[in-house]
Amino acid sequence: MQAITDVVDVKEHKFVRPIYAGNAMCTVSSNDKIKLLTIRATNFQGVGKKEGGHGYPVHPVEGVDQIVAEQQGNWKENIISKSEMADLTSAKYVISGGRALKSGENFKMLHDIAETLGKSNCAIGASRAAVDAGMVPNDMQVGQTGKIVAPDIYFAIGISGAIQHVSGIKDSKVIVAINKDADAPIFKLANYGLVGDLFKILPELNEKLKAAQK
Repeated sequence: MQAITDVVDVKEHKFVRPIYAGNAMCTVSSNDKIKLLTIRATNFQGVGKKEGGHGYPVHPVEGVDQIVAEQQGNWKENIISKSEMADLTSAKYVISGGRALKSGENFKMLHDIAETLGKSNCAIGASRAAVDAGMVPNDMQVGQTGKIVAPDIYFAIGISGAIQHVSGIKDSKVIVAINKDADAPIFKLANYGLVGDLFKILPELNEKLKAAQK
């Protein structure tokens, strides 16, 4: 059984996946009868459940039923963390913070903006630097070694724009960057950029967002 990871497109019996931190695409194939794929969900349209059923449509593959029937084991439990906020990989808005936030407590400013925009539409992310500094848990990491996101709007707060982070956000429809360093690489990718102190800008931004919703 051949494993093919991070698939972004399927072309008949061939699979497209990014390489070199997403700077190039590689089309691969395998002669193995069974292939194990991991899919970049943001590149595929969601599939609804079958009418009147509890499962999802599955294309039958010759021989698979017999292989599954021969396996030993039982499904015990599916553990899913519950949150009022949207999932990081499918949220409409993603607000990510970097090491410039200085502490995990300061990520509350990002949560305040998420509250204004609507928790069900928002997710909070982080750069690898913020995760490595112990400010937030690993499951919040966005980037090549974290989660790949493609929201309608991505807020990069205090994130310099390292290549591994950029590779995980470049499919976002709009990128808004806030950083005190005018030469930060993130501004080359951002649709909108604001140079300044994030500790002053974020409260002002939140107030303007609240006013815009009235």
